[in-house]
Amino acid sequence: MAEDRKPEAGGEGESSTADAENVGTRFDRLPATAAERSVPGRATREAVLEFWAERFGIDPAVFAGHTFWERGAGKVWAFRDGAASPMAIQGLGMTVLRTRQEHWKPTLEAAQRFGRHATRNRIHLPRREAARFLAGEDQEIDWDGDWGYLLVTHDLAGESEPLGVGLYVHGELRSMVPKGRRRDL
Repeated sequence: MAEDRKPEAGGEGESSTADAENVGTRFDRLPATAAERSVPGRATREAVLEFWAERFGIDPAVFAGHTFWERGAGKVWAFRDGAASPMAIQGLGMTVLRTRQEHWKPTLEAAQRFGRHATRNRIHLPRREAARFLAGEDQEIDWDGDWGYLLVTHDLAGESEPLGVGLYVHGELRSMVPKGRRRDL
């Protein structure tokens, strides 16, 4: 599958071996594949697309117009355009993943933007449970799917809409809604 995809707009992969280190104040485009990686531990475009496809069933075509960038250690951003790499700027697009940890974690923004395309590992909550989730509360929930990070949805205006990311372990759904984004409804 990776061999069939087109190069990202604005160039492919990391800029050069001279920039083969992670710099926390600079955005570097993710390399297309591990063979093109020059910074140890850096995610690849191929791995990011595989993560979304395998964990959540999101077709890689959903990300076709996006480039992926790392700034800092493991904070992956998506940008809907191409640009030269590296870039020393403060923000670029939106954060979508935290990758330099044992389990990759999708961000709330990515869940809300791309979660409607998910076909698995999404849990739909009724009103009361959705309100508790958005308030940042952990709650016991029956779920017969995989443990780990889930995309949490609720019906809004007659449509199932993604609210954010939850962590499901030992029969408990833990809200991963950041403190500053929590709401009492």
